[in-house]
This record gives sequence, C-alpha cells and structure tokens, in this order.
Amino acid sequence: GVSGTSVEKNITLDRATRIELSCRLDNKYSHLKSLQVTWKRGNETIRHINKTENSWSIQLRILDNSNLGGYSCTLKGEEETSAMFHLQPKIEGKEKPIVSYEGDTAVMICKSFDYTPIAWTWYMTNGSEQIAINDSLLADKYVINRLSANVTHLKILKLTKEDDGVYWCEAAFELGKSKGKLKLRVLSLMVPLKPFLAIVAEVVILVTIVFLYEMYSKKKEKLA
Repeated sequence: GVSGTSVEKNITLDRATRIELSCRLDNKYSHLKSLQVTWKRGNETIRHINKTENSWSIQLRILDNSNLGGYSCTLKGEEETSAMFHLQPKIEGKEKPIVSYEGDTAVMICKSFDYTPIAWTWYMTNGSEQIAINDSLLADKYVINRLSANVTHLKILKLTKEDDGVYWCEAAFELGKSKGKLKLRVLSLMVPLKPFLAIVAEVVILVTIVFLYEMYSKKKEKLA
C-alpha cells in the first residue's frame, strides 16, 4: 500500500481452524530493499515468519478466544506501511426479516459459534445511532435472556410501528467484540385483513348486482 497508511481486514471465524495471514508488497514497491518486517499480536512480537518473494506470512491455529484479536505486520525501510487483521468470532443473527403485528410479541435470537462470549449487549438503531437496550429500566417493553453461554434472546413486548427497524446483538470476547444484525418488521393489523375485506367487498358487489337484476326482471315481467 501507500507509505504511512494502514490496511485493515476483518476475518470472521465460525469454528476452530488453522489460518494463514499474509502481507504482500505491491509490485510497484518491489524495488524497496532491506525491509524489516515485524508481525505482532497486540503488542507481542511474533517471530516466526514464512517469506516468499515480496510476501510475508504467519500460520495460526485458532482454538479458542485466547487466539482471537488483532494481528499486524509492519514493513520498514525507506518507507513504512502496515496491515492489521482483526480475527473475530462469527455471530449469527437471522438474516430474513422477522415479521410480526402490532400488539404482538417478537423474539430475536443471536448465537456465537464455538467461542463463548463474556457478555452480550443488544442495540436498537435510531437513525444513524445504535442505542443499547436496558431491559431493567424498560422491563415492560424488553426482556433479555441468556439461555446459554453462547445464545441470547431479546423479547420485545406490545409491538408498535416504532419498534420496526434494525437491531444488533454484540458479543464481547477477551480480545474484541463482534456483532450480528437482525431486522424486525411490524405490520398493522389491517394488513392481513385487507385480502379478507377485498373478498367481502367483491361478494357484496356481486350479491347487489344479482339482487338488482332479479328486481329488474320481476318488474319487467309485471309490466308485460
């Protein structure tokens, strides 16, 4: 990359695995010589580097939370540039929107795979802001349950149109945080009634037409 800049990449893991992190010098910087390359995990220097032409990599065995977090490589020479890798667990939120109706209760679920969070936090989106949900202060509206170490539920009571929107679950780990996104759609009770009302209207119109036709036919016969 460009001198003095840092490239960042998020890597989401859903299970224990082996992974290789690699920094490759762009071809237009291949003329740089006597480069000093340093890999770090947080502030701890990692000594083992596998080098190929203009490329430096490390291999990691990710077994638990202690192996997650930030890994960086820094290239120093005539110029200096760096790259940062953020290893974080995968948090699953239901991709398909959850649909419910005004007055009902909605339940949203988030799961963390293979890695156990220290804590969970739920957020609701208000414009461009994410506001933490405090169920102890709003007990008549929200109920948060941690059914197991890796699963959390958010229950929203007495739904209104204002509850419609995007929600986030955030899992905190020893070396970082990861978020899952969920969408809630709150529909008016009139929505499921519309097809029924349309059918009723069609039946009423049809019955009215038949009735008027019968009246017209009888009147015509009487005149004859």
